[in-house]
Amino acid sequence: MNILLLGSGGREHAFAKKISESTRCTKLFIAPGNAGTASCGENVNVLPSDFTAIKKFVLENTVSIVVVGPEEPLVKGIVDFFLADDTIKHIAVIGPSAVGAKLEGSKAFSKAFMQRHAIPTADYKSFTVSKIEEGYSFIDSLNPPYVLKASGLAAGKGVLILDNANEAKAELKAMLLDEKFGQAGHEVVIEEFLNGIELSVFVLTDGKNYVLLPEAKDYKRIGDGDKGLNTGGMGAVSPVLFATKSFLQKVEERIVKPTINGLHKENINYKGFVFIGIMKVNDEPFVIEYNCRMGDPETEVVVPRIKTDLIELFTAVANQTLDKIVLEIEQQTAATVMMVSGGYPGNYEKGFEITGLKDVDDSIVFHAGTVLKENKILTSGGRVLAITSLADSLEEALQKSYRTAKHIHFDYEYYRHDIGQDLLALSQH
Repeated sequence: MNILLLGSGGREHAFAKKISESTRCTKLFIAPGNAGTASCGENVNVLPSDFTAIKKFVLENTVSIVVVGPEEPLVKGIVDFFLADDTIKHIAVIGPSAVGAKLEGSKAFSKAFMQRHAIPTADYKSFTVSKIEEGYSFIDSLNPPYVLKASGLAAGKGVLILDNANEAKAELKAMLLDEKFGQAGHEVVIEEFLNGIELSVFVLTDGKNYVLLPEAKDYKRIGDGDKGLNTGGMGAVSPVLFATKSFLQKVEERIVKPTINGLHKENINYKGFVFIGIMKVNDEPFVIEYNCRMGDPETEVVVPRIKTDLIELFTAVANQTLDKIVLEIEQQTAATVMMVSGGYPGNYEKGFEITGLKDVDDSIVFHAGTVLKENKILTSGGRVLAITSLADSLEEALQKSYRTAKHIHFDYEYYRHDIGQDLLALSQH
């Protein structure tokens, strides 16, 4: 069958590689893709949010399944667009409806959803500009640090953690009155700070049944020791050492099942991935956030550990037969190190040639921000390459990825040197 994959990052290259290995895949198209996805299928010049162009493309190329990588087309309602059109409604789209995507698109919606279904999360209240004074009072009622979240999509930059109440109030004003995050900050969620260790849990659901994918831990800050600005993610590891069998059981019983049942009860059309950001506080799980798609760079450590054919999984999602699938997982550990452009997540230059890619033998290099021009692979984004390695231990997987990173070069390259070190330190206690 012909598959169309939407997106252009490292997550999409990881999906593209896995889909291209499926015996069920006749032809894979990636829209718009990058220099890495070009080796897995055919990159096509269609934007993920241009639904009219996507419709034309799937009809002309007899596409059977559309896999949606990024959140934007989901929040904008690509699933509803397909279902409302008789000429394309038979085509399976892997992703939730616009209402389901509000789990990510609106923090206020997702917190209220958790409350309705008794899913453990931090205490919170949400505020709009008319309630700003109540917001100030709520900040005064909490102990520091204070967590402020722009309710809408803010490209991963809409969460602030502040130690000082006056600073928190100033930021609340900046978000609500001065539109610091534009539309995304027209409603702000303020919540209590959860002190613990973070991990990401991934679920694939057909709307009734679900499978639990491998968990992962990602590293958000730009600098070693988790210092500096937040990024889209500087690396990831899977499995996660502190996510013991008994802890993951709690996650499944208290969070995953009520989430899937809640979507079903509320008649929310959801056939796709649920990414659940979890904080482990004294061995108890709390939800920090939902995303309506796979994470990046977590996909780059999760997908290589899935042995089951991805097309088989996606077909089961479309047919609501996920309960018939036995998911096979690779027992080895995966570790990803992200190579980024100097200056990221602030201003950075692009268009630099990347060398050393041909010499890679014991890692997988997923392209995140690359472009092919005149037979040269050039940098085209902040996060450029995700280097993933599999090994029998975390230490060995990390060594492989760092060894590969040393062999690859582009001007002003940068990567963190401490991915996974916190977990290695934990394992020695």
